[in-house]
Amino acid sequence: MFRRQILKSIGVAGLALATGISAASAQEVVKVGLILPMTGPSASTGRQIEAGVRLWMAQNGTTVAGKKIELIIKDDTGAADQSKRLATELVVNDKVAFLAGFGLTPLALAVGPVASQAKVPAVIMAAGTSTIVASSPYFVRTSFTLPQNTAPMAQWSAANGIKTVVTLVSDYGPGLDSEKAFKAEFEGKGGKVLETLRAPLMNPEFAAFLQKAKDLKPDALFLFVPSGQGASLMKQVGERELAKAGIKIIGTGDVTDDDQLNGMGDALIGMITSHNYSAAHDSPENKAYVAAFLKANNNMRPNFMSVGGFDGMAAIYKALEKTKGDTDGTKLVEAMKGLAWVSPRGPMSIDATTRDITQNVYVREVKKVDGQLYNVEFATIANVKGSN
Repeated sequence: MFRRQILKSIGVAGLALATGISAASAQEVVKVGLILPMTGPSASTGRQIEAGVRLWMAQNGTTVAGKKIELIIKDDTGAADQSKRLATELVVNDKVAFLAGFGLTPLALAVGPVASQAKVPAVIMAAGTSTIVASSPYFVRTSFTLPQNTAPMAQWSAANGIKTVVTLVSDYGPGLDSEKAFKAEFEGKGGKVLETLRAPLMNPEFAAFLQKAKDLKPDALFLFVPSGQGASLMKQVGERELAKAGIKIIGTGDVTDDDQLNGMGDALIGMITSHNYSAAHDSPENKAYVAAFLKANNNMRPNFMSVGGFDGMAAIYKALEKTKGDTDGTKLVEAMKGLAWVSPRGPMSIDATTRDITQNVYVREVKKVDGQLYNVEFATIANVKGSN
């Protein structure tokens, strides 16, 4: 009996030891749940962000502070209810230390309550509505905000002889942000917005809006649509011959998205936009980034969504380095506050108070360079805050 008790004790101890080893091994893996629209109308956003994330990991390894990084990618198809369900599954079933991605504002907002309740950091790599980050203390942004990217376009317009503008934006959070920011900045400098037009986000048809803008005869038409919709919009702009009617076409860089720009045609040459990233950005970091991205992705040109993913992983790695591998969500968010580094887009940082991005914004002109269309930067507005 005594012998059996000894053997039983050894067995229990062995099981405990094995369980402990298993738990320790599990703790050595840090899982990142990447929720993206990989199919549907915003699939280009998902494709670009995933490529940026994977490039960061290829260049910086898959181990941080002694922890193995495991990437789990989920396709939300661009549907907010899917985003929330997937975030819940990633937290409950996969025990992720980070949520990330979020291709559109409604998708990010749907995940906010999940991140808050679970105390899991959620890194916004795409969505651009200014108020998102404030909706959860666990949101951190590495993309941009529409007011941040829009105000410089209004400033340039007012300073370059444009007196009247019609705005046409997609009718959802970022579009409304862009419309409001442009109108406030432009009219604050003496210009006049004649009309604010809003096209539906899903299955947009722009023809009627463009005709109305043409009939109003403004000096310029300001445009915003999300990444992936620019080609369709600019095709219809060309068909309406607004430029021939003497109306200058301006907008945010979402419209002249690098992922689609080369296929939009020479009619875009001369278009002025403002944005936080161009594949033509002239820096050693960006030249290296573009070369590596093209090589890794069958010559797909990187766009602004790709750097949102690339820098999102940079923030995750840097936070883990600061916590020495501790995956407590609150500690990780605190570690991200105040982070600063040089990105392919230029210098950037995470505001220590707002958890939003501060970065340069560039005014650019579409030009043909070596037979390809690029957004060529000619002015820099430094250290623009994403939110106040």
